Amino acid sequence: MQEIRERLSKAGSVVVLTGAGISAESGVPTFRGADGLWKNFRAEDLATPEAFARDPRLVWEW
Repeated sequence: MQEIRERLSKAGSVVVLTGAGISAESGVPTFRGADGLWKNFRAEDLATPEAFARDPRLVWEW
């Protein structure tokens, strides 16, 4: 850990790339997994102009 701290403190820039698995491993609920926060909604049903016209609040929250 000390070596990582030293390298980060000397670095001019730092980039961190993560994915959905990071949140799941940390215990944060995922959005589209089997027990995800949006398990009852399909992106295909919400990512349309018609969905926004029907329920803009739901689409914005999604």
